[in-house]
Amino acid sequence: MPKTKEQTLAWLRTISGELSTATIKKLDATLPWYGDMPPGRRSAVGLVAQQGIKSFIQWYDDPTTTTWIAADVFGSAPRELLRSVSLQQTLQLIRVVVEVVEERVTGTDASLREAILLYSREIAFAAADVYARAAEARGLWDARLEALVVDSILSGEYDDELPSRIAALGWHGHGEVSVLVGTTPRQLDVDQLRRTARHLNADLLIGVQGGRLVLVIGRAQPASSSEQVPDAQSADSASDTAPAEPVLSFLDIATQLEPGFGPGHLVLGHEVPSVVDASRSAKAALAGFAVARAWRNAPRPMLADDLLPERALAGDPLARSTLVNRVYRPLQDQSPELMATLWCYLDNGRSLEATARELFVHPNTVRYRLKRVTQVIGWDATGAREALILQSALILGSMNDHDSPGHRR
Repeated sequence: MPKTKEQTLAWLRTISGELSTATIKKLDATLPWYGDMPPGRRSAVGLVAQQGIKSFIQWYDDPTTTTWIAADVFGSAPRELLRSVSLQQTLQLIRVVVEVVEERVTGTDASLREAILLYSREIAFAAADVYARAAEARGLWDARLEALVVDSILSGEYDDELPSRIAALGWHGHGEVSVLVGTTPRQLDVDQLRRTARHLNADLLIGVQGGRLVLVIGRAQPASSSEQVPDAQSADSASDTAPAEPVLSFLDIATQLEPGFGPGHLVLGHEVPSVVDASRSAKAALAGFAVARAWRNAPRPMLADDLLPERALAGDPLARSTLVNRVYRPLQDQSPELMATLWCYLDNGRSLEATARELFVHPNTVRYRLKRVTQVIGWDATGAREALILQSALILGSMNDHDSPGHRR
């Protein structure tokens, strides 16, 4: 004679302890990750399984109530369990619980078996909802923290907690960092920017400042670099079969990231030693972005250091000191002849013959000295854009030279 629902409920309550014990045994026997857990987390997972059985009995009593399932089953677990147990593992846990209950009720009322299937569906959806909410909360927290970190970098006003905040975001960058500034597109695809960066072995911190999109770029540590080669022979064979990937410059990385920006200028700040020094690169990039319109036919992306004359005219003290320290001072310390030749060459409209006549030397001598200038400071005076940079540096250096204690008369 079939049991009534009240009799079935009473029977289920009687065997609930037996079901819980069987479930824990099967978890240990079938799920390797469960046995590898620390005792505290194993206990929490077991508590979730036991609560699932108890919740099923309550649900069987009143199937119309489904909204409380997630809170009832997963509410007993500590918050850190969601971070240590994946959704896939949770679904495996649910499967084990359902299998144990099904095995025990085999041969009983068909309506009970159908109830088990319906409940397993509800609990699976509830688990997915719990993990989705946790992921959403984590994503919102990460976005707020990332915005705070980028704001701190742009303002240069940050404390000793900045490195830990950056680490909390999962920053994989190491060594040098550069900041890229451009316009925000109508539809910002942050995921695409991060995918592109990962493909280039780079990592990003992304910040939106109104109409400006700011990327803090760092080179990510390649996965293979952390692996230790056991011996010299293995190292030789590894070097023969797997040559090291070339390290991309920040300008190359910025070029690949360029499609993720809106229309307009795109300015890359200079390299700095680490992410905690990124504010210097950010200041240069922001200053360059503010005056980029003054450079007709400017490339995209462009280097902030290529905008030093415009930045200096706009009153950027960093640009002025960079021009003086990287052009004027090295030439002043190197040779008076190089300084005089560069002055004369620029004043004569970059004419070799006019410069040679004024200095009473052969044009080849002028060519040689200009080549030496390039070797000393890294800029070529024969190019129109670089000539503007050098002339701006000479003007600024001569204007401030009397204030310098190291001036040689």
